[in-house]
Amino acid sequence: MKRGLKIAAIVIGILILIIIAIPFFVDANSFRPKIESELTDALGRQVKVGNISLSLFSGGVTADNISIADDPAFSKSDFVTAKSLKVGVEMIPLIFSKTLNVTEIRLTQPEISLVRSENGEKWNFSSLGATPAAQPSTTQPARAAPAQTAPTQETSPAPSSSSSTNPNVSVAKLSIDNGRMTVSRAGGSEPPRVYDKVDIQVSGFSLNNSFPFHLNANLPGGGTLKLDGNAGPINAGNAELTPLEAKVSVKQMNLAESGFIDPASGIAGIAGFDGTLTSDGHEAKTNGTLKVDKLQVVKKGSPAGRTVEVQYEATYNLKTVSGSVVRGEIKLGSAVANLSGTYDAHGKVTSINMKLTGQGMPVDDLEAMLPAVGIVLPSGSQLKGGTLNLNFNSTGPVDKLVTVGTVKLENSALAGFNLLSKLSAIPGLGGKGSANDTTIQNFSSDVRVAPDGTRTDNINLTVPSLGSVTGAGTVSPNNELDFKLKADNIPIHVTGTTSEPKFAPDIKGLAGSLLNQKNLGKSALGGVTSLFDKKK
Repeated sequence: MKRGLKIAAIVIGILILIIIAIPFFVDANSFRPKIESELTDALGRQVKVGNISLSLFSGGVTADNISIADDPAFSKSDFVTAKSLKVGVEMIPLIFSKTLNVTEIRLTQPEISLVRSENGEKWNFSSLGATPAAQPSTTQPARAAPAQTAPTQETSPAPSSSSSTNPNVSVAKLSIDNGRMTVSRAGGSEPPRVYDKVDIQVSGFSLNNSFPFHLNANLPGGGTLKLDGNAGPINAGNAELTPLEAKVSVKQMNLAESGFIDPASGIAGIAGFDGTLTSDGHEAKTNGTLKVDKLQVVKKGSPAGRTVEVQYEATYNLKTVSGSVVRGEIKLGSAVANLSGTYDAHGKVTSINMKLTGQGMPVDDLEAMLPAVGIVLPSGSQLKGGTLNLNFNSTGPVDKLVTVGTVKLENSALAGFNLLSKLSAIPGLGGKGSANDTTIQNFSSDVRVAPDGTRTDNINLTVPSLGSVTGAGTVSPNNELDFKLKADNIPIHVTGTTSEPKFAPDIKGLAGSLLNQKNLGKSALGGVTSLFDKKK
């Protein structure tokens, strides 16, 4: 027994010595060309690897200073750099037959640069993993192809079938730890957006099959993003067209800095989102619930006073870089407005064609939203009670948006603002009564909102103690007023600002009115005179 134990101990000791000694006899750097070659073939990009070390106990190869080249159409700098790359391998085939069977790839602290083309049609990662045969041609004859060839291009193989051109690469486990992604647009004026603490885990990775993945990241300006789902097979011609389905969870996202909203729109706020994202390689669909605090809709607006909830369903065409809002319900308390329409992100600035409608919306719930859309009430005043109907169409690029429609307010009051006292100095309107608030039986108008200001036409305001007020006017981008109104058939000129309006007699309007009355009197007198002349 003792002899047997001694022999076993000797054998074990020899094996340990062999294991310890093997790294000294096996030059791990001799595998560098093979590792670089296989990764280059798999990614379709030049891959460079630094010093390589072999660890038998951890069962892997570790490499320093990794770099993956960018698409040359975008940049000559690197697409990805990383401090280290660990490649888990099967040690016995590696040692005795120098066969490299990869079981795990772990990329640590990578710097990833994502760039979108100037026209918005392509990303620098789109060609990732593409073989030369799978990449779309950029030669002059292809660009000059006749129109009748278009159907052939439209009926190209689906992403799943195109995966057959991918190399037969599979890895049991693939992960990115503590990464940093910088997202920018070629030729854009906006600063790049940075996503840090990016962690990605993939199991059963294959270029030719679907695989589960998990992603966590910190968003620009604060907040977190979480994706859980399945992706693949990788589209060999354009990685962006790879099928995908995932659950999405976003917390404390800064809308203005997130990259999900065009900064030119002026939309801001802190949002949370729970929903789903799916893509068949041609069209992406997303739906879920977005809750926004401190929402601001226009650049010169200020944060809303309460949470806004948006339940929506939208589509996005990956080739045309455009899509539609199929369903959008905007809820502010019990007030509900409906949003639908299309958008086009093809250019440098997103363009939209959207319709917003709302019927019978309680004013008390909407009042907190007025600052967000740039509406400033007279200082110290507040809308209370009643209902609001609106019907608007917004078209054009989001930085030069034009919104046209109608608005109708019923049975409400402008608390803290006495319109009658403001008009008391105008001859003919004094003594109409007094009140701390202005009761609004009805208000309706046609409205046009554009970068050069707001214009309201066909104003029809009914204040019980005053009667009917009609007219039209403008509000400048600086909230300066220029309105020509008539109250009890007396012309009024409204100037000042939305927070401090000023009311005065419209001298020109009054003179014109008197002149019309004089002309009317002359016309009437002339008619009577002509009758007597005829009798004579």
